[in-house]
Amino acid sequence: MIKIFKTFGGYVEINSPQHDCWINVTNPSTDELKRLYDEFHLPNDLINDILDQDERPRIEFDDKWTLIILRIPVEVKNNGVPFYTIPLGIFIAENFTLTLCVQDNEILPIGQPSPFRDQYKEISDSFNFILRLFLRSGNLYLKYLKQINQMTSLIEQDIEKSIKNKELNKLLKMEKCLVYFITSIKANEIVLAKLRNSKKITNLINEELLEDAFIENKQALEMAQIYSDIQSGMMDAFASVISNNLNIVMKQLTLISIVLMIPTLAASIFGMNVPNFMENSAWAMPSIIFGSLILSFFGVVLFRKRQWF
Repeated sequence: MIKIFKTFGGYVEINSPQHDCWINVTNPSTDELKRLYDEFHLPNDLINDILDQDERPRIEFDDKWTLIILRIPVEVKNNGVPFYTIPLGIFIAENFTLTLCVQDNEILPIGQPSPFRDQYKEISDSFNFILRLFLRSGNLYLKYLKQINQMTSLIEQDIEKSIKNKELNKLLKMEKCLVYFITSIKANEIVLAKLRNSKKITNLINEELLEDAFIENKQALEMAQIYSDIQSGMMDAFASVISNNLNIVMKQLTLISIVLMIPTLAASIFGMNVPNFMENSAWAMPSIIFGSLILSFFGVVLFRKRQWF
């Protein structure tokens, strides 16, 4: 889908490109990709790079254009991993700025609440628009990291009584999210550093906005690393917890088997087809049952005294 806006805030949509407009492309079709190549003269190899799910963040300068790729977090509803990252490409030409992404996201101001879109009103040039995207990306990383922490806390409550691997698999998925985040944030930080040190655009960048973007990305990276370290230790600890819970269950089943073995043994002995002193007694069966129950009771008392139950 291709949308053309008069300003970076995405308020006024227009039908055809004009000077300093913003073109947003999301999940393009084959015809739209052809239009990007024919009408907007985007190099085909760059389009393929941006649409590659595993593309690394980078910045490229050319005489006629500038390309910046950053990785942004997205939430997935119907997937084992709740969050992962995808590339967002920003192509800056002389007359327009084009953003290209493989799916809808919360980074761009389109469809976002008014307070978020209002942040883009003061942005009138493409490079500071990019810094605003980096800043928004850092905020979104922090938001998703808090959600991951909350989801991890819920898993912890379930895993303390678990003897299955289901909860550990959930923790592993949380760990995957953190690895995706850490890798992407580090790469984004390198791109920000290149923007700061670039002589071509140094005079165009709002230093205060750049510093804010650095701070948000740094904070997101530190939080992701802290959560990842905590979760790695938790997975090792909870693996031991699950193993210990399983051992406790096996011990309890063994003790129950021992208690049940007492009446089974008595019934086996007195049920053999050999003479014994009770074969002619009318009280033989009640006595054997009662005696078995008494012995089983003392067995349970002994195990409880030793705190095996």
